[in-house]
Amino acid sequence: MKKLLSLALASAMVLSLAACGGNNSGGGSNGGGSAPNGGGSNAASGDKVVKIGVFEPQTGDNGPGGKQEILGMQYANSVQPTVEINGETYQVQLEIVDNRTTPENGPSAAAEVVNRGVSVILGSYGSGVSMAGGAVFQEAGVPAIGVTCTNPQVTADCDAYFRICFTDPFQGPALASYAKELGVDTAYTLAMLGSDYDQGLVHYFKEAFENLGGTVVSEDFPEGSANFVSYINNAKSAGAGVIFAPVSTNYAQLIIEAASAQGFEGTLLGSDTWDNNMVAESTKGKNAEVVVTTFYQEGGNAEFDASIKEWINANPDAKTNNGGNDVISAVTVMGYDAYFTALEAIKAAGSTDPKAVMEALPGVSYTGVSGLIEFDEVGDAKRDQAYIKAANTETGLWDFVKIQGVG
Repeated sequence: MKKLLSLALASAMVLSLAACGGNNSGGGSNGGGSAPNGGGSNAASGDKVVKIGVFEPQTGDNGPGGKQEILGMQYANSVQPTVEINGETYQVQLEIVDNRTTPENGPSAAAEVVNRGVSVILGSYGSGVSMAGGAVFQEAGVPAIGVTCTNPQVTADCDAYFRICFTDPFQGPALASYAKELGVDTAYTLAMLGSDYDQGLVHYFKEAFENLGGTVVSEDFPEGSANFVSYINNAKSAGAGVIFAPVSTNYAQLIIEAASAQGFEGTLLGSDTWDNNMVAESTKGKNAEVVVTTFYQEGGNAEFDASIKEWINANPDAKTNNGGNDVISAVTVMGYDAYFTALEAIKAAGSTDPKAVMEALPGVSYTGVSGLIEFDEVGDAKRDQAYIKAANTETGLWDFVKIQGVG
């Protein structure tokens, strides 16, 4: 079980953050009359309010994925904008803060969202920035629910962090198992230098693939790279049957472009960060076989799919943030499930107090669109399966392949 945090430490941190002030960039408001932490009343309307923080990238390399994750939370908030706490109805207010993708920006963005008086925090898309923000959440005594941050250190190093997605010690071996099922003996991995997410997933993939009898050739590229031709040619020279590159959306598109141009005949393996509409669309008309692991595939819940598509199409901003279409991203579904998981924790706590919500989270059980969500003793979701889907080069959409475990 999670260790209970020191109340004195939490109070000191909150007071120091309050002294720093904050702004409302990125959405949401401080809600006049709210308590320094854990909800309160909206002075303008007289309604009781509980605030849920949203700690997500809206700019930087992970901006597109962060925006899609936020969409799921915003849609969930439109579906259920209130929550009952001890017989009283509270309006749920999202407090959205842009953490700008990078770990360097994590602590300041985390301090801002805490300073808005939230009861629980959702996010982030991106493990590195989640780890950077986690130290602030822990000192402030505010629980955070990771949505699609898969690096194990997010929860291992932070008692305040829980998460609803599978982790990289599962995802890496699942991809390695799939690669071996393809009959591949040599794999090439490509990761960005300095990225905890990239490097962690490559480690778990390499370890599992070699244990299955395969050979792995690994290379890294510096941040800001725009040309991947030499890396693709190195993979070809190594005789690689797959290129595994657990990189951001922007780099994924560049790698697909280079692989197609250089005639790479194997499979491009992507992790959950590749599960993006723009990645699938970038394969259209190209000679590229792209396969990814992810958390959900459109068609898994027809009623939900139809409802959220209607919402996206009725909201021009939502459609823009979804990449210009109504294709449902798995991270959007996870954002939706994270919102309702947070509501379950608030109801179980019977309070808007972050400390009470944190104590309630280990016992939460919620069946979401993506499946059953329950937490283990570390705070990780009990997940042992991933969706495998492939980009359709004719339609620019994703096609379901299979449910993948670890072989």
